[in-house]
Amino acid sequence: MITCPWCGTNYAAFQPNCKNCGGQLPLPDQPKPVHPELEIEMPPPPPRSIADSYGWKLMRTDGWVVASIVFVLLGGIFGVTGIVLTIGIVTAFVGIPFALLGMLFFGGGAAIIYWRYQEAQKTLKVLRQGEATRGQIISLEQNYNVAINGRHPWVILYQFEAGGRKLGGKITTLNTPFNLQRGQPACVLYLPGAPTYNTLYPHP
Repeated sequence: MITCPWCGTNYAAFQPNCKNCGGQLPLPDQPKPVHPELEIEMPPPPPRSIADSYGWKLMRTDGWVVASIVFVLLGGIFGVTGIVLTIGIVTAFVGIPFALLGMLFFGGGAAIIYWRYQEAQKTLKVLRQGEATRGQIISLEQNYNVAINGRHPWVILYQFEAGGRKLGGKITTLNTPFNLQRGQPACVLYLPGAPTYNTLYPHP
C-alpha cells in the first residue's frame, strides 16, 4: 500500500503522481537483502582454563576410540583363549593362531587409542592457546556407513583464513551438533605457529 504524503490517498500499486492532488508519490519500500550475520560465541583471550578431563571427554565421543576399544576387548578374549588352548599341547595348533589374532587385534586397537589420545591433546592445546577467527561450516553430515553402539558419527567440515591462507578443518563426533548448520559462520581456534592445528569453538 502506497499513501500520498500530500492528500493521504491510498494506492495499491505505485504510480509517479497522485491522481487526486497531482503530488509526487514516494517510491515503494524496496526489500532489503537479507544477509543475517549469525552471532557466534567468541572465546576469552588465551591462555584459557580447560581441564585435562575434557581430553578424556573428547575421547569418549570419538568414533575411532569407541571402535578401538571393541578391538582391544576382542584381542584380549582371543589372546586369553589362544594361550589356554596353547597350554594344552593337543590344541596348540588352534591356540597359536588364536593368540596371534588376539595380539593383532589388541595391538591395533591400542595403537589407534594412543593416536586418538595424541589428537585429543592437540585439541586441548588449541582450545587453551589458539587464536580465534571467524570461519564457516562447509558440510555437516552423518556417516551412515559407520554405526558405533547404534549411533552414526557426524562429520563436520569447516574453513577459515589464517595468515592470508584459506585453510580447512574436520571434526568427527558422536555428539549431535544441534547448534551448527551448513553455511553458517562459526568460531575457529588455531595455533598461530601451526594453523593446521585447529578446531571449532565451542567444540562439538
